[in-house]
Formats: sequence, structure tokens, C-alpha cells
Amino acid sequence: MAGEYPVENVILATDSYKVTHHLQYPPGTTTVYSYFESRGGKFPYTVFFGLQYILKRWLVGPVITESKIQEAKEICQIHFKQNIFNEEGWRHILKEHGGHLPLRIKAVPEGSVIPTHNVLFTVENTDPLVPWLTNWFETLLVQTWYPITVATNSRYQKELLAKYLLDTADTLNTLQMKLHDFGFRGCSSVETAAIGGGAHLVNFKSTDTIAGLLFARKYYGCNMAGFSIPATEHSTMTTWGRSRENEACHSMLNHFPSGTIAVVLDILGKQFGTTKNRKGYKLLPPYLRLIQGDGISYKSLGPILQKLKENQWSTDNVTFGSGGALLQRLDRDTLKCAFKCSFAIVNGEKLNVFKKPITDSGKHSKKGRLSLEKQGNTYVTVEEGNGNPMKDILVTVFENGKLIREYTFDEIRRNAELDILKNNRRT
Repeated sequence: MAGEYPVENVILATDSYKVTHHLQYPPGTTTVYSYFESRGGKFPYTVFFGLQYILKRWLVGPVITESKIQEAKEICQIHFKQNIFNEEGWRHILKEHGGHLPLRIKAVPEGSVIPTHNVLFTVENTDPLVPWLTNWFETLLVQTWYPITVATNSRYQKELLAKYLLDTADTLNTLQMKLHDFGFRGCSSVETAAIGGGAHLVNFKSTDTIAGLLFARKYYGCNMAGFSIPATEHSTMTTWGRSRENEACHSMLNHFPSGTIAVVLDILGKQFGTTKNRKGYKLLPPYLRLIQGDGISYKSLGPILQKLKENQWSTDNVTFGSGGALLQRLDRDTLKCAFKCSFAIVNGEKLNVFKKPITDSGKHSKKGRLSLEKQGNTYVTVEEGNGNPMKDILVTVFENGKLIREYTFDEIRRNAELDILKNNRRT
């Protein structure tokens, strides 16, 4: 039907091989506890964002029904050509829990800026009869890699822009509008654009990706997370013809007589003159600014800003637009995101579970129950259940089908804000 996702049954929102795992755990297993982390990668920290969307979209409420069990049973029978679907386990969840998932998920507050190699959230079953349920949802939960990576990539560009504004501009007032999201058309789907566009808006308020605005509104309670301006494109300018370029510009100004507009031209036309700000850098007249929207990425942004500075131009003169590099030129390995089991209870015995492949030390996993604690100016993951519950910043956000802690977009933006802006607010 129109408007539906290809997968609407949460039982089927997993990898095929997980359908067989209820038969693989040791007899007597009653608890499986797993965690999610960034194991390093392109950036030394992550901006945690997007788990609330997955919880609301997929896991909150009575999500298991008889019709979903029957659909999953039928598809798995055909898919595997044998009867290995855990009908009894899913029917237990339907009967004993009213279709609510007996899971507990603890996570760092959304928007938190956390160094890599630290736990970001944990998952465990709350019913000893369904220990296999914890890792059934690894597939869905690991997809937080995408909003986390976009938000992190976006924030690093915000750091660059803030640095050069501090060097060459009188204020940071324009920072939140300095990186515009042009990525909607380059995304693989509307859902991808919504998630990625929403993640960028954690750091900026400038976007043309309307799907991201709707994402922030629906899942994070933000009435309007970002803004845009009237803008031309080549089709609206070139259809006037080369000889009528002035008429095209007059038409834009007549239709949009106040506020900001953006116009695509081959040349600036005239020299408008410059002034110098208090730091001695050149500024175009306040009614005239430039936008660079081609080839902008974290890699290219720094050299452009440096070149402007070397030529005595203030960063205030330029706004940047990014599309594919902002929302698409990344994958799960950009931040090496992974979900691993670290603790189990089997026949009453508590077991610290971990992997230690000899071929890749970067894939060594953590042991036991985990907590994340602030130590000095950084965060440390405490393993093997040795953490102090009073210092643990992991918060229960989901338990037994209910959303326990909901974050607003304003809270998330405050958590993710650059330290220099947080300090400015305090003063």
C-alpha cells in the first residue's frame, strides 16, 4: 500500500541468521546483555543521536501481534525451507507481555559528545524465558550508526567554522546558519534524508531537506528545526535567456523584496566595495554574501576557510552548502560502530562474555556489565560490573515496551553544543 515501508513487521526487521539463534544459546541461558559503541574511525568523538527515533518507530507499544507472528512464521518457513522459527517464544511475548517487548535499554543522553571506544547504550532482556530477544534487535539498533555519524560529521564542520569565525569575525552569531543541508536528492530514500537531515539539524539550523524537519517534529517534538530562503536554480535563471539576466534578477527582487535570497549567476557583476571588521578582515556590504555549495565536505572546508583567512577575508562573507558529503559519503565503518554481547547468565552463573580476535585488536570487545562514568574531563567505560551506579551516565530510556526517557530537540542541541558556545551562554 502507498505510504508503507517494505517492512512493517518488527519481527522481520532483523538479519536472517538471527532467526536460528534461539536454538544456539546454551541450555539454561536466562540473560543476554549487549552494548553498542564506536570503536574509533574517522573522528575521536561521537555525537549520540537517533536512538529515540528507532525506539518510537519500531519498539514502543504492543508491537507483537498474532498476525505478525503468523506472517513471520510463513516467510521464515519459505526462506529457510525448514521449520526453525521461534513461534513459541514470540507467542510467549504476546501472551505474557501483551505484545510489549521485555527489554531494557540504557543509553547516554541524546546529543552527548562522547569519546570513541566507550559504551553508548546497552540492551538486555527482562524476561528470563526470552534471552534471545536482546540480540534479535541488533540489526535495527545498530542503524543508529547513521544519525550518529551524520551528527558527528556535521559537528566537526561546526568546529571548523567556529574556529575561523573566532579568528576573522566579530561574533559567532551567524554560526548556526553557516552549513546548509542540500542533501535530500542525493539520499537513497526519503527515510534516509529524514534521519540524516534531522541529525545535521542537531548542530545547525540551515537546511533545504524538508524531510529532516518533519523527522525532528515527529520524533523529537520540535515545531521547526531549521530554516531556508527563496533561491533560484539554473532552470529558473537560464529560461530567461542570456540577454534577459537583469530582468531575471529584477523579478526575484520584486517577488521577494525583503529578507535573504540566493541567486545563481556566472559572475558577481560589479564590485560592491568592502569594509573591515574589528579584527581587520574584509567584509562585503551587509546586503551581499556568497554561498559555496559544490564539493563541500569536512575535508575541503578547512582549506577553503584557511585560504579566505590568508587573503584577509572574514568567514562572515561565506555560507556553505553540503549534500552528498554530508548525508551520504559515510558508512558504518566511518566510526566503526558495533554491537556486542558482553554478559550472560547461564544456569544461574554470571559470565563475562567477550571476543578477542588475534587478527584485529581493534575488534576486541568489552567484558561484563558496563557503566559510563565522567572522570576528569573525559569519559571512561567501566567493565565487569565494577562501575559506580551513582556515577553512571547511562539512563534507562526503554523498558518493557515503554519509552522511559524522552529527549526534546532543544535538550539534544544543548548537549551537543560546542564548549565555546556553552561558555558564552554562562557568561
